[in-house]
Amino acid sequence: FEVVDIGIPEVFIGGLLGASLVFMFSAFAMSAVGESAEAVVGEVRRQFTEIPGIMTRDTKPDYGKCVDVVSKAALEKMMKPGLLAVAMPILTGLAFRAVGYYTGDKLLGARAIAGFMMFATVTGILMALFLNNAGGAWDNTKKLVETGQYGGKGSETHKASITGDTVGDPSKDTVGPSLH
Repeated sequence: FEVVDIGIPEVFIGGLLGASLVFMFSAFAMSAVGESAEAVVGEVRRQFTEIPGIMTRDTKPDYGKCVDVVSKAALEKMMKPGLLAVAMPILTGLAFRAVGYYTGDKLLGARAIAGFMMFATVTGILMALFLNNAGGAWDNTKKLVETGQYGGKGSETHKASITGDTVGDPSKDTVGPSLH
């Protein structure tokens, strides 16, 4: 085939699956960052409990253990979005190939996967640009408030900007670059 006709329902559905992949990948990657952060918080709490000299600065924390926790959590938690990005195009192509076999269209799987890839690429680029810029804006908002603008540190605005920064950091540091 030479043309990808999104007027064919199966091709359009393949495209919608491709676009949805971007959003599912983003959600899984954001969750991975949150779960990894929870693991670090647990390790820090453990160290504060088991090494009492940390609070008085008599003993240094075990930084290596925190780095180990972050590394293991990142590798473990990013498997889900990685597998999704690899498996979903393959499964989509195979599913529509099977549909094409029964409907007499041998190239339906290829057409559907072409729609999948086109929609995923366009949606991924737009989503990456959005997440990179929005994440940076949320991060910079907190920095602006901390300079004394809009009530400064401790204000309700500062509390809200911390929440924004919590979402902004994984957006600009993890999900946006992963999609790009």
